[in-house]
Amino acid sequence: MLVLGRSRQCAVASLAAADMSLESKLEREWLLTNTRGAFASGTLAGCNTRRYHGLLVASTTPPANRVMALSTCLETLLIDGEEFSLSTFEFSDRFTPEGYWNISKFRRDIGAHFEFDLGPVHVTKSIYLAPDSDTVAIEYDFSSVGDGLTFMLRPFTAMRNFHHLQKSCAPVNASNGENGVIIHSEDLAGTELMLRCDQMHYESSPQWWYNFHYRVDRDRGQDFAEDLWTPGQFKAHIEEPCKIVLWGHLGDGSYQLAPSLDIETLTDRLRARQSELSAVPHGSDKTFRKLCMAADQFVIERNINKKPAATILAGYPWFMDWGRDTFISLPGLLLCTERFEEAASVLSTFAAAAEDGIIPNRFDDFTDKPHYNNIDASLWFINSAFKYLKASGDENLFAEKLLPAIKWIIDSYFYGTKFGIHADSDGLITGGSRETQLTWMDAKMDGTAFTPRHGKAVEINALWYNALRLMAEYYKPLDRELSAHYSQMAQDVEVSFRANFWNPLEKCLYDCIAPDGTVDASIRANQIFAVSLDFSPLLPEQARQVVRCVRKNLLTPYGLRTLSRNDANYHGQCQGDMRRRDEAYHQGTVWPWLMGSFIEAHLKVNSFSRHSRRQAIEYIRPLIEHLTQDGCIGSIAEIFDGDAPHTPRGCLAQAWSVAEVMRAYLLIIE
Repeated sequence: MLVLGRSRQCAVASLAAADMSLESKLEREWLLTNTRGAFASGTLAGCNTRRYHGLLVASTTPPANRVMALSTCLETLLIDGEEFSLSTFEFSDRFTPEGYWNISKFRRDIGAHFEFDLGPVHVTKSIYLAPDSDTVAIEYDFSSVGDGLTFMLRPFTAMRNFHHLQKSCAPVNASNGENGVIIHSEDLAGTELMLRCDQMHYESSPQWWYNFHYRVDRDRGQDFAEDLWTPGQFKAHIEEPCKIVLWGHLGDGSYQLAPSLDIETLTDRLRARQSELSAVPHGSDKTFRKLCMAADQFVIERNINKKPAATILAGYPWFMDWGRDTFISLPGLLLCTERFEEAASVLSTFAAAAEDGIIPNRFDDFTDKPHYNNIDASLWFINSAFKYLKASGDENLFAEKLLPAIKWIIDSYFYGTKFGIHADSDGLITGGSRETQLTWMDAKMDGTAFTPRHGKAVEINALWYNALRLMAEYYKPLDRELSAHYSQMAQDVEVSFRANFWNPLEKCLYDCIAPDGTVDASIRANQIFAVSLDFSPLLPEQARQVVRCVRKNLLTPYGLRTLSRNDANYHGQCQGDMRRRDEAYHQGTVWPWLMGSFIEAHLKVNSFSRHSRRQAIEYIRPLIEHLTQDGCIGSIAEIFDGDAPHTPRGCLAQAWSVAEVMRAYLLIIE
């Protein structure tokens, strides 16, 4: 069996922060999440570099309406009259304080841990997020205190929509609570932030601090300066080793941070959850276990019609649950980990929300309202539904809830539905217009579509063919007439697919065929699905040539480029303001999620030989290393630059990136 490593220890990422430069610490991030869609996030320098970095980003109507509640803390130690800081803030002209100098080690497991060595004083700061409430615990473990010290802790609040920035005109105030403080904002009526620390004395001293500088937002062409409010400070004199815990909770006032709440109970719950996630086939495999932990970050609950249902967040920090991302991610996140009950819930939720045979592309950020502007989510839904049936054996749910939706989708796509989606006379699916962007390459700004793909897109028709073949196979033992019907539809599509999409000059597939018959010969990654899906419309030699073309033109250590470097429209870096980023988003930028389908296609055309498996391990090794060493520690980024050194960009943690690497890894080792 081919593996990258085995261990029976808990999944831990540990980095020697003392050996890193400030820039390295600022570029590496950490993330903690819970089942509500709440999260905590920051950098290994302890300095917030995004508006989304904070110690508690709560979800007031899970997983939507997220609020940046507790942004950061100023942590100061007085040792023999000398002042030391654990904190790092960046302003327009300097870093102050500069606590990053004192960080000796960073660990990420059930929490995020920073170790500080300050002469005779050693302290570990640990951040834990409660699994099912908008509650954060920040523990300071003073394992060595010398002759004694004074510890001062000043919390900074934002109390804003997590997409926005706060200014000093914000209507924020506070009232004293038991062993702490309660913070209110007129902009968040009925919501309050409770801070409590039983081991320290609280002193009210409200202040505004101005112009915190967020360098990542600056580099993305966004507003990047924020004012933060602090209600006062906690203070304690420490003469012997001890643990101090600051608790924070955002809620409506009905929740109480009771004195009985203790850190041991919380950490025991988090460890139990980690053990539960590891109790799956291949759970003893160190790499797979790390992927399981990463996968869990994206599986959360959403209330649909006042009933809790599982869903998948597309990415942190800013994405919600998107249909396309959900059904590309579901096989890896939920089927590879045998989380069948949650998979059934996700599939049932989206099936029930279908309209005119179209699965929602996303739910609204602030309500449960679905949006339908896509052509591919429905076809990915069909693919995931059949994978669920195969993995779980749950024939009842499939027949009762999923199959009716699948038949509705196929009929709607064939006869016609929203956005001009229909089967053309050749059996191929066409859809969209110059005004719409319905495929996953959907970047558009000020009326400009940067990758116009209306008409017949190659991956849409690969998915369409796959869906028809899956239906024909399903009905073979149940209804010969229906099986023959879907089989004939598939045969017609197969003939048309080869005739229309094969590029004999480049020996690969055209990317898209416009309504007027014009072909887009750009060499793009979308063609890989015509090989990787369960059923391929290509001849074996054509499939091998597609894989060869993709490997030669698009493969990088972190996924596939979205466009060949030889194309005049190629963009090697995805950075700058929104327009520049959107121009590059699908024009050369590397997407890790595409590695899953490339690995599957590579293995298929090589008959899953041992040599091809060894090659595949090397293909995904850099992404596994990225999971534990670079970017967001414990997850995989949304995108990377097309040009070396392939800097991670976009969302710091992306569901389908993790899911497809996980699925590819199991394809290799099984």
